[in-house]
Amino acid sequence: MLRSSVEIFDLGSRTSRVIWQTDALFEAPNWSPCGNYLLLNSEGRIYRLRLDETAVVEPVDTGFAVECNNDHGISPDGRSMAISDEVEFGKSAIYVLPIDGGTPRLVTQNLPSYWHGWSPDGKRFAYCGIRDDAFDIYSIDVDGGTEQRLTFGDGRNDGPDYSPDGRFIYFNSSRTGLMQIWRVPAGGGSAERITDSLYGDWFPHPSPKGDKVIFLSYDSDVFDHPRDKQVRIRMMDMDGGNVETLLELFGGQGTMNSPNWSPRGNAFAYVRYFATG
Repeated sequence: MLRSSVEIFDLGSRTSRVIWQTDALFEAPNWSPCGNYLLLNSEGRIYRLRLDETAVVEPVDTGFAVECNNDHGISPDGRSMAISDEVEFGKSAIYVLPIDGGTPRLVTQNLPSYWHGWSPDGKRFAYCGIRDDAFDIYSIDVDGGTEQRLTFGDGRNDGPDYSPDGRFIYFNSSRTGLMQIWRVPAGGGSAERITDSLYGDWFPHPSPKGDKVIFLSYDSDVFDHPRDKQVRIRMMDMDGGNVETLLELFGGQGTMNSPNWSPRGNAFAYVRYFATG
């Protein structure tokens, strides 16, 4: 019985094509900077899915980190990957390791921390951290050190990702009630609301072109970001204008939690799910 369908949406033709389907649960495709493969997670492991006629799926050696969640991504230069894993501490911690696999190096001392975005210059991470039950947006140098807090306990703040010019970090926040898309200066400052919709908006991902943002929208009565819901992938200008629905699908958690644009910004990857039972 099919469970996951990894697909690509082309902005030029406004059509989707299936890349690979499996009866296993796969999540959160990242598109490699070279354009040749997707990185996904399944059952705590990271996998590479080749974007050629073979569609070969290969496990990536992540050492001791075998409880990876769907918060992972590839460095701008394509040489490293960031993962979020729970093995070492029993809570999600952020690590970095070579793109071809190896021993993970710890980045975040404060836990739990969930990776979400890599700065365009490759020097910093944006992530969600839970500190004293408060979900907030933080950034940190890829070599570790002191984390910088960018939001301050106003609702739940989650899903950060950098704009391609590095000026802003887009994120979702429930500070006004329903989850909406916001952005904050990457160096710190006042948050600015971007969406004002009737949906629960999650996981904003700015295009490499710097002109559009895609995000995932749940019905307003859905709490959090669960799997197996009717959702929609929507797109807007960087300032929130010209919002449009690109497609509707059965998905949610795992569909596009982490950065998923193609290197040229003309397409994006996502996962559609099939109901169980």
